[in-house]
Amino acid sequence: MNKENTENWDIVIEPKHSLLKLNLAEVWRYKDLLLMMIRRDFVTYYKQTILGPIWFFIQPLLTTSTFTLILGKVAKLSTDGKPDFLFYMAGITLWNYFADCLHKTSTTFKDNQNIFGKVYFPRLVVPLSIVISNLLKFGIQYALFLIVLCIYWFRGESFCISPFVLITPLLILLMATLSLGLGMIITSLTTKYRDLYFLIQFSIQLLMYGSSVIIPISMAPAKYVTLLKLNPIVPVIESFKAIYLGGTIDWMGLGYSFIMSFFIFLIGIIIFNKTEKNFMDTI
Repeated sequence: MNKENTENWDIVIEPKHSLLKLNLAEVWRYKDLLLMMIRRDFVTYYKQTILGPIWFFIQPLLTTSTFTLILGKVAKLSTDGKPDFLFYMAGITLWNYFADCLHKTSTTFKDNQNIFGKVYFPRLVVPLSIVISNLLKFGIQYALFLIVLCIYWFRGESFCISPFVLITPLLILLMATLSLGLGMIITSLTTKYRDLYFLIQFSIQLLMYGSSVIIPISMAPAKYVTLLKLNPIVPVIESFKAIYLGGTIDWMGLGYSFIMSFFIFLIGIIIFNKTEKNFMDTI
């Protein structure tokens, strides 16, 4: 094909020369596909269930009630003086977003291998659609948390919402970036090592207990506090609770979470871009 003919093409698909290249301009050209996948993930998730979208409300309420009963009433674990139900719901609301994003993005190549093998589009569209569609689900559960918060406030419960409530989008962004980075790393590795797929759900559940979701870091033995703070999720969860239930925001911890989330995201991009070149040969 001569040069004159190649210059007439609207889109030219070329191999990526840089593993760090996001090619966001190309992703933007496929925005209609991105929106379609977001709608698919959000609408069809509970489409064949009896209660449908009501599960968005039932799941966090049931989980919070279980933790409140078993950990708060039976085990009588400390919640730093905060109402048990609010304390657990604050952690679960943010954690569910992270866990759902990580679980679904970590199977990107496995779940979409038939589509990837038949048609070209930027592979980054798929994990991005998962993170954004889960953001809609988080918005519903976050609104539910605010409603419960108002109910407790009208009942006279003593807690103080911080003026730093405006940094809530930053906390969500940190969780999205971290889950997207980890998800891209895991999905790339599972193309060769399928055993990782069976460990994902189990590992996510274990990680929850070490992420200050249901057990405050103040309860941890002093010798383990530093180790727990190496988990970049801990400062985000702790800050979220401090904003809405009262407490001190760990700004140093949030800075560490930002650096780690960005670093993991970069590693995820490198591994994801490298894997997508030849994953059809190994999946």
